Amino acid sequence: MSPAVAAAPAAPPTAHPVADAYARLAEVFPDLRVTLAAGPALDVFLADEAARITRDYGRSARPDVVASFALHRYAWPACLLITVPWFLHRRVPHLSAGDVRFHRELGRMAVRAGSFGCLPDDPAATLPGARVVPDEEALRAELRAAVAAHLGPVLDGFRTRMRRGPRALWGMASDEIVEGLWYVGHLLGEERRAVSELARLLPGATAPYAAGAGFRELTGPDGAALSTRDRASCCMYYTLRPEDTCVTCPRTCDAERISRLTATS
Repeated sequence: MSPAVAAAPAAPPTAHPVADAYARLAEVFPDLRVTLAAGPALDVFLADEAARITRDYGRSARPDVVASFALHRYAWPACLLITVPWFLHRRVPHLSAGDVRFHRELGRMAVRAGSFGCLPDDPAATLPGARVVPDEEALRAELRAAVAAHLGPVLDGFRTRMRRGPRALWGMASDEIVEGLWYVGHLLGEERRAVSELARLLPGATAPYAAGAGFRELTGPDGAALSTRDRASCCMYYTLRPEDTCVTCPRTCDAERISRLTATS
């Protein structure tokens, strides 16, 4: 399940070091628009999500399912705000929850980007706000910390609405990081690199994340290798469409995964 979401087609005159990454994201994923900008209540956000579910699926959803869908709808693109600049340019923006404004219906996110992590040989390393780290592993740690700092307050806000404890919520965060960048990597024509990078980013249960990237390979009918993984958390889609499951759901058998992956490749 991927939300209707995307990055700013044009950088401002004095572009932030991550603006090019957001522009590239917009090229391959125009449903989500991210703008760099200066600068809904949860109940309203959840009410809007409940109405959307009823409209799209012809049935109402339990309150915890509504909250799960709403969190995914925000967290999936929010993770991309941090992972895509890292994937494309080895820059990790530091974004608090207050630095991002999300307009779900328009598929737009406004970002107030300040400091960022980068490597010593990055041309942006001398810019104001640059936090230089010594190597790739340190930058991966920077990214894990940046996503955790952003999502932590968001998860706390949703926790009482979702019937899930901290481990399950951070398992969901792991899934959002992995499946978002995996999808965008495919759009960029760099799926294999995305899988490899994500395996190094989340090699296992790295606190506070409850799961690793967890990729494994299946063999298609023509012998081609097909990347898959089992989600660490349940997206609750089965509560609305019991006859259907996500391709990375543990409920989906490998034969079904191969059939669906090869049908869309």
